[in-house]
Amino acid sequence: MDFAWNSEQQAFRQSVREFLDNNLPDNWEALAHGPGSEAQTSFSREFCGKLAAAGLLIPHWPAAWGGRDADPWTAFILAEEMWMAGEPRGGQYMNVNWIGPTLMKYGSPDQQQTYIPPMANGQTLWCQGFSEPESGSDLASLRTRADRDGDNYKINGQKIWTSYASDADTCFLLARTSPGKGGISIFLIPMDSAGITVRQIPSIIGEGDIHEVFFDDVTVPETARLGEEGQAWEIIRTVLSLERVGIPRFALASRMLQRAVSLLKKAGRYQHSAIEQSARANAACEAARLYSYSIIDQRSKGIEPGPEASAGRFATVNCERLVSEFVVEHVPEALAGEQPMLLAHHQRGIVAGIASGAAEIQLNLIATELLQLPREPR
Repeated sequence: MDFAWNSEQQAFRQSVREFLDNNLPDNWEALAHGPGSEAQTSFSREFCGKLAAAGLLIPHWPAAWGGRDADPWTAFILAEEMWMAGEPRGGQYMNVNWIGPTLMKYGSPDQQQTYIPPMANGQTLWCQGFSEPESGSDLASLRTRADRDGDNYKINGQKIWTSYASDADTCFLLARTSPGKGGISIFLIPMDSAGITVRQIPSIIGEGDIHEVFFDDVTVPETARLGEEGQAWEIIRTVLSLERVGIPRFALASRMLQRAVSLLKKAGRYQHSAIEQSARANAACEAARLYSYSIIDQRSKGIEPGPEASAGRFATVNCERLVSEFVVEHVPEALAGEQPMLLAHHQRGIVAGIASGAAEIQLNLIATELLQLPREPR
């Protein structure tokens, strides 16, 4: 395997870095603290519009939808550079990574024309209505219902831990249309629909980042359903494979590890246990990076990712955890306001094992689907 980037890939990475240098404000690192805050959300709308104008928001999308048919490596290089900078796209990374491509594959012509162009222009923010109070990573147990009412559906239920909900324009919602695992459907719901209530959940992971969302007799037309009734599992498998490896959190973790080590060296405190612990964290970052690269290589060759996506996701969770532990152990003062980006990484690391499917669920999937280990009889 050739691990070197070709000249075109190197040039693209450099163009992204130059764009970031020219368009991130001097106070960006302080602004990045609180990825769901009103301040960063407002900034991200402006920033993504500039990215789109420069051809750097969706280069990997088909030309028919505003992209330039670039390969999966281009998308991943873009994502790496954005995450190393603290992800200035904010919640719009979801549009780029998986919502847009999912609508291209499963959306009706009207849905595509309504929702994809604003994403391509960096003008819209989505949230995903997956988790519920008693249904987190186990989506099969969700209770939010979408009941037929003539040509409409009435939606009732509650979602929780919903990132960006207070500022989102549209929700990618999972709801039950019939009993059983096969009775789950997907709806594209405008967040200003009558009957939707959003409540922010105070947390230590960032201002405005997570919310509860309540649906009380929210009426939507049949045309709001994505795909057929009961098709959610097929669609969600595509969504999760794109989301879990499309977020190179290891890039920010690696950069923050380097910064923490630099702080220790400057203070004359990079010795013995710190060296050993940072080496383990650095090895974990490299393992996550190379595992993710192997999956992107599969995509570039037209091979649909399988349970390897769960393994790549867990490798990233592990590296973020080890970097966070290193910072807490050896540079705790950096989390007291002196280094806002280190604090932002630490806060994001807290939820790394929960977002996009709990780490424990990923381990179960790795055991049963990747390693094909037998389940213990109950």
